[in-house]
Amino acid sequence: MQSQLNPYLGFGGNCQEAMEFYKSVFGGKLEMTNYLDGGMSQSADDEKLIMHAMLQADNGITFMASDGRTALTPEAEPAVQLSLSGDNHDELTAYFTKLSVDGTIREPLVQAPWGDTFGMLTDKFGINWMVNIRGKQG
Repeated sequence: MQSQLNPYLGFGGNCQEAMEFYKSVFGGKLEMTNYLDGGMSQSADDEKLIMHAMLQADNGITFMASDGRTALTPEAEPAVQLSLSGDNHDELTAYFTKLSVDGTIREPLVQAPWGDTFGMLTDKFGINWMVNIRGKQG
């Protein structure tokens, strides 16, 4: 699979409602995981917040979203981030490394609870990036 660049939207507690609306607009397949089911819950306040959602429309439109921690701390995450994803570990790791030069690594590129390798950074121009490298498919 080739690497992909997708927008990633941040919501402050209404991600599920927003993504269900976008599904009604674009159609396609919507997948959502809350923080509890994703193994990332830190308190009862964030258990039902959406950790990750992805809408894949039949026409190829794809975007992702989450509640992030914005519902708990509004300044924690930007409203839009760019998400690089795919299964080419070397290519995506190189992108992460190059984008982080003179930037800030917000989360290092490490194995995530969902089995993929994941990291977050802000580049030297203030653009926020997420990189997700798919794990080996059994």
